[in-house]
Formats: sequence, structure tokens, C-alpha cells
Amino acid sequence: MRLLTALLLLCALAACSGPERREVFRDDFDGTTLDAGRWRHETGPPERWGTGEIETMAAANAALDGKGNLAITPLSDGGRWTSGRVRTQRADFAVPPGGTLRVEARIALPAVTPADGAGYWPAFWMLGGETGWPAVGEIDIMEAVNGRPAITGAMHCGTMPGGPCREPKGLVTPERACPDCFGAFHTYAVEVTERATTWFLDGRPYHTLERSLPRGFFVILNVAIGGGLPGPPNAATVPGRPMLVDWVSVRTTG
Repeated sequence: MRLLTALLLLCALAACSGPERREVFRDDFDGTTLDAGRWRHETGPPERWGTGEIETMAAANAALDGKGNLAITPLSDGGRWTSGRVRTQRADFAVPPGGTLRVEARIALPAVTPADGAGYWPAFWMLGGETGWPAVGEIDIMEAVNGRPAITGAMHCGTMPGGPCREPKGLVTPERACPDCFGAFHTYAVEVTERATTWFLDGRPYHTLERSLPRGFFVILNVAIGGGLPGPPNAATVPGRPMLVDWVSVRTTG
């Protein structure tokens, strides 16, 4: 009887403590070279990305700064823009059966304002496949444009135009104000279960969508210039303002 009571007590304590999170991926961007075992550069002309952006993605624009950050820096040479885009080597980040998937990063967005940041489009997001968008699925954990003091998230899926995710716009979160996101570090996260997706800023949820995408993803970090969401840069747009990424973490329960 005492053994049964003890076992019941242990079970109750375990339930109260909640499910344990297991970190299945992390990079703190220490050292001087991007870890090729964790990441790979995605390079190429703007036509490759299909969003109307105007920069060419180059490996040289996404590098460790020696201070514990990944720096993704847009540059302009006579109006010809280059920038950087990296993705995880792993493409199997998925919700475990009955569990959760949380993807999170600590990021300082490029230090621009609406006065000098037209065309800037930093993003932290996930894709469910290389080709076949939007059917492969996309979760935008954080997007921000033009130096405006706000962020959004989004989900893309199904078919285009229309479909369950109302493409091409997608299911977009309300704007979340963040007066100092451009130039200061904040944490951005999305948590996905088998039934819902929730977006977080600095650990606080700001939107939940009663929809999930049951597939494996890879994680992307990039800074685009121009495109359908921000519009083009202008004569006042200043180059050379990096997005700094302190760390990226993927955790699961279940």
C-alpha cells in the first residue's frame, strides 16, 4: 500500500511539473565560421525566391561577427543589392505525436527606421520543402519591414490562389508593436502542436491560430531587400545594417 501511494505521488508530481522540453537543435554562433554541419548558405539571384525582392543572396553577407552573433548584412554597390540567407541542414523539425515543437531565436533586427529602412525585410521562418510552395507549408515566425516598429507572423499552405491559407497573403497574425525591435535584441518564437500554432515575442504569446502543419521543416534566417511585402528601397535607404542573431533553438515535448 505504501509503495502504491508513493507511486501515485510521483505520478502526480510529474504531471504538475508539465512535460519536459528537449532541445534538439541549438547554435550560439560562437567562433569565427558558420557551422557547416548545422547550416548552409542559400545563394542566387532574386528571381530564385519568387517574392519580388531585388537583392542577390551571397555567402559573404551572412557570417559570424566574432562576438557571438550571426550577422546578415545587406549591401549596395551602385544600387545593386546583395544580402544573405542561411537555412538549417536539418529539414525534419516536426511536432512529435501528442507533443509540441518550439522554434525560437534571439535577434536584433537591422538598426534602421522608416526614414532610412525602406525595402528592408528581415525574417525568421520555416519551410516544409524546397519546391511546391505553398503546398509544402511555411510558418513565418517573425517578419518586419521598412524599419517600422512592429512585427508579424504568418502561415502559408494548400493551394494558390485561395485555399485553406488564403494564398498568396496567407494567414497573417495581427501586427505586434515592438518600438525597439530594429536595433535591439528580442526573442521570437513559434510553438506548434498537432492542433494549433502560437506566436511569441519575448516569451509572451500574442496570437494563436487554430491550425497546424503536420510535416517536417527547415529553419531560415535572411534579410531581403524589396519585394511584395516591403516594396522597393529608395534613395534614402541605407545599406550595411545587419540583422544579428545571438542564438537559435529548437525544442520539443512529447
